[in-house]
Amino acid sequence: MRKVLNKEIKMAVMQKLKDRGVTIAAIADIVYQMQKPYAPNLKLEACVESVLAVLKKREIQHAILVGIELDILAEKDMLSEPLLSLVRSDEGLFGCDETLALGSVFGYGSIAVTTFGHLDKHKIGIIKQLDTTKNGPVNTFIDDLVASIAAAASGRIAHRLRDEEEGEEDDEDINAYL
Repeated sequence: MRKVLNKEIKMAVMQKLKDRGVTIAAIADIVYQMQKPYAPNLKLEACVESVLAVLKKREIQHAILVGIELDILAEKDMLSEPLLSLVRSDEGLFGCDETLALGSVFGYGSIAVTTFGHLDKHKIGIIKQLDTTKNGPVNTFIDDLVASIAAAASGRIAHRLRDEEEGEEDDEDINAYL
C-alpha cells in the first residue's frame, strides 16, 4: 500500500467537485445566504475563504471522495442490487447519503448541524440543482455533501464572528490554568 499525501487528496476532491459541476463560488453563495442575516458586513470573499478552509479537513475530504464515488458507480451500474436502485433513485428512506454528509459537520458545532438540516430540507442554490437533476448524473450523495460543506463553512464563520465580537482571547488568562 502506498501512503496518500494530503495534497493529492485535496486535489482529487477539488477535481471531483469540479467534474460534478460544483464550484467553490456556488458553495460560498449558500454560505453567504445562510450567514448574511446574522452578519450584515459579511463579504462573499470571507465565505469563499471559509469554504476553502473546510475543504482542507480530511474528514470532509474523505466523505466527499466516498460519496461522489458511490454516485459515479451508480451511474455506471457498478453497485449490486438493491443498493444500486436505492442510490440511483435517491430513495427517501435510504439516509446513508445524509449520514455520511452529517458526520463531517460535527467539528463545526451545533450551528453547522442545524444549518445542515435546514439546507437538507430547503435545498437552496446548487444543492437544489443537484437534487432535482433527473435523467442525468446520479447526485444522491453530492447534494448532501455540498450541504455539509456549506453548513460547516457557515458554522465556521458564525464562530469566528463571535470571537471577533468578543475580542481576542487573552493567552495570559489561559496560561494561569496551565
